[in-house]
Amino acid sequence: MPSDAPTSQPSEKDRRAYFRINVVLPISIHGETDPTGGALREKSVNLSGGGIGVTVNVTYKPGEILAITLILPDKVIFKANAEVLRLEPIPYQTDTYRLHTRFVRMPTQDQELLIRHIIRFQRDHLGKHYSA
Repeated sequence: MPSDAPTSQPSEKDRRAYFRINVVLPISIHGETDPTGGALREKSVNLSGGGIGVTVNVTYKPGEILAITLILPDKVIFKANAEVLRLEPIPYQTDTYRLHTRFVRMPTQDQELLIRHIIRFQRDHLGKHYSA
């Protein structure tokens, strides 16, 4: 029997435009204008078609634009700019932060490439989880 009570709407935080997945990838993060770039390091990243979350040991300011390089499967090099949304200190880990960003100025074809890889990560994850 249907309820007469109004259904609650998901919070803005719960309404995401893109699926997110945690994967381990080689990543380099540095300031957009930093000519030296950064070394690629394998890290766990929270990745979506709209942005990336990752643990860092460098402080960035909200609004700062970063250059991000990822090595996706099949050695696909993915480069994008991302705006820092927030930086949260991780308790009990000195000088360690959770960096939250959103991609900016990303061409549609690059975003589609990233989303295809995210779907592939999801399919691989589900295949491992449900195979037995």
